[in-house]
Amino acid sequence: MKNFFITTFIIFFLASLASETSAQPQRFPMPEFQTEYQKPEASTSEPRAASMEYVDTLVLILVLAFTIWLIFFKRSRRWILWVSVFALLYFGFYRLGCICAVGSVQNITLALFGTGYFIPLTVLAFFAIPLLVALFAGRVFCSTACPLGVIQDLVIFKPTKLAPWVQKALGLFPFIYLGLAVLFAATATDFIICRYDPFVGIFRLGAELHMIVLGIGILLIGMFVARPYCRFICPYGALLRVFSKFSRFHLSITPKDCINCHLCKDSCPFDAIDKPTDEKEIKPDRRNLKKFITYALLIPVFVFVGGWLISGTHKTLAKAHPDVYLANLLVESPELMQDTDNVDIETFMASDRTLEMLIEDAVVIQNKFRYGGWFLGGFIGLVIGITLLGQAVYKKRTIYEANREKCYSCGRCMKYCPVGNEQEKVELLSQEKQITN
Repeated sequence: MKNFFITTFIIFFLASLASETSAQPQRFPMPEFQTEYQKPEASTSEPRAASMEYVDTLVLILVLAFTIWLIFFKRSRRWILWVSVFALLYFGFYRLGCICAVGSVQNITLALFGTGYFIPLTVLAFFAIPLLVALFAGRVFCSTACPLGVIQDLVIFKPTKLAPWVQKALGLFPFIYLGLAVLFAATATDFIICRYDPFVGIFRLGAELHMIVLGIGILLIGMFVARPYCRFICPYGALLRVFSKFSRFHLSITPKDCINCHLCKDSCPFDAIDKPTDEKEIKPDRRNLKKFITYALLIPVFVFVGGWLISGTHKTLAKAHPDVYLANLLVESPELMQDTDNVDIETFMASDRTLEMLIEDAVVIQNKFRYGGWFLGGFIGLVIGITLLGQAVYKKRTIYEANREKCYSCGRCMKYCPVGNEQEKVELLSQEKQITN
């Protein structure tokens, strides 16, 4: 209880920082004309008031705090489900998927590497609060507060289990996606997480056709492969996995001592329940020790090779930047400078920059991608190395436990546990007695 209140206090402290954005002055006030000029009506809606963004932050805090109470004290899957529906309606359909903790990674990166970019403290709060909660209580954000996760959770129909090696291989992609998103944001190229958000078209009831198809496709897959975006794509989920691994507290399948009834072993559609280990699996031998040492020594090799390979593709990656793309286009086809139908070329020709200046800027951006490629490739190599190293580490378990990295704190497994439910416990003992007889 003490740690619960400490966590809540820290969260409210971060939210109070977010409220400072409401005091920011208007950066570009409307000019005062001395003529009969009338301001035309805007074709798009006005930006949301900073005070309302603070309301969003407060709602996030309340949802997370209430979910923590439901998980650790109420232990109610039904209430967790209703809270998640509320969060989906509010953050998804009412707020149209923005503010979004998943996409905030890019804002944080641009604020660190960009110049003159002002990051609202509400965005900082949406980035930090779920991670802080994960460090204390696991991936609570994924269970109820994330509209991207909730919309997938609600369509789970008949989940199938994937082979462990398939899950491990696909589980590397969120880290790769995270690295790419950071690289593109750091070079001010694009916010690829937001651009390829599969559900924003559903939340906003309109988007480009290919994005609508992508969103519907993921939901259809999610009927049989539970939460595919969360498990195998989401870059923010990669961060939550790391933080949740070291969580001080976490959802437990049983409120008391596990009786090894095995009723929960197939209850999780995300394969996030670790089974009791066989003594033979954890018996130390020279082969396991040799495997561990080999993988540990290979990590620096993976880091260097990954950095070298990705850095070598810097020119290809840099083409995603509009200046690099336009420079390459005009160098290869100079006659296009007379093409007045191309908006990008027309905008460039109307600017004060020359083609030489554009090429110089493109070279600078390519160099940023080259250096950033070393970090991206090294990060990918490190993740692969640590993943392999984890295959040589065996943890002794005598009961069924929720895997702290994979568990979304949805509470499904709790209702399968008869401990604490006397009626179900009597039925379980009766079944065991019938089997024995």
